[in-house]
Formats: sequence, C-alpha cells, structure tokens
Amino acid sequence: MKYFVRLGARTIEVEVLGGAVRVNGESLEAHLAGVPGTPLHNLLLGGDSWTVAAQSLEGPGQWALGVVGERVEVEAVDERTQAIRALTGKKAGGGGGGVVRAPMPGLVLRVVVAEGERVAAGAGLVVVEAMKMENEIKAAHAALVQKVHVAPGAVVEKGAPLVTLGSLEPSN
Repeated sequence: MKYFVRLGARTIEVEVLGGAVRVNGESLEAHLAGVPGTPLHNLLLGGDSWTVAAQSLEGPGQWALGVVGERVEVEAVDERTQAIRALTGKKAGGGGGGVVRAPMPGLVLRVVVAEGERVAAGAGLVVVEAMKMENEIKAAHAALVQKVHVAPGAVVEKGAPLVTLGSLEPSN
C-alpha cells in the first residue's frame, strides 16, 4: 500500500511492503511496534532504532510525532485519498468549497447528506459501490453542502460530480 506523507511543503511517498518500506524509491527494512498503554512506538528503520510518540490530530490522517525531542506535524494519506483529492482539486488541509467527484465508476448506494447541511471534515457524503465494495466518499474539510448531484441508484462514471461543497466562511 502506498502512502503520501506531507511534512510542511514536502511530500514523501512511502510504500509499505510487509517487513520493508520504499521511501521515495529507496527500499529500507522496517518494523513498527507499539508500546502497550502508551503513545510510544518502537521503529526499526534501515538498521536504525527510534522511539516515536504519536498523537492523532483533528483532521483525517493528521498526526503529531515526537522524535528525538522534536515535535513534527504530518499528514499521511493513502493513494486512494490522494487520487480523490486530485479529482476534486483539493489540496491537503485545504478549505473552502468545490465539487466532490466520483473517484471511480460505480453505483450510488446512498447519499448521506442534504443540500444546506453543514458537514465536518471526514464526514461521509455519498456511498458508491464499485467492484462489489462500498466506498464512502468523505468531505476533505468542514463545509456547507450546496448541491447534491446524484441520487441512490444512479450509475456514475469516474470524475462525475457527486456533491458541491461551499465554504462555511461568511461572504462579504
């Protein structure tokens, strides 16, 4: 599974391969084990040993990591989330409005929101079935649902508009 880890303006591609990882194309032996009852994890990476404190932050995939006495905030998203963001034009951590589009062709099973509804970051919007799997399409940020473009039973193609989200910020 591939992940994209954002540290400030820099994005690092990490592919998890069982007992190893590939970081920006470089393969490294890796093992991660949590310390029960604590936020600590022991990380063996490429022959080096690290103790990492991990705290989940508010947004999906957002973490505060403590390593060697320094705190770093990161966002880690899988390749599917990255693809959805590319389709919807959303940047990591971006706010405001925009059209949420189908990340794959499929059948709309459920529409979870209604026009005029406020949604939180990570809230479900629409459930699309593709290849016999249910895929919940979620809001990348807090927003106001301006328009719902689909109904249950609709067949959508990749890139089809599902929901238009607007900014929660008042307009002047």
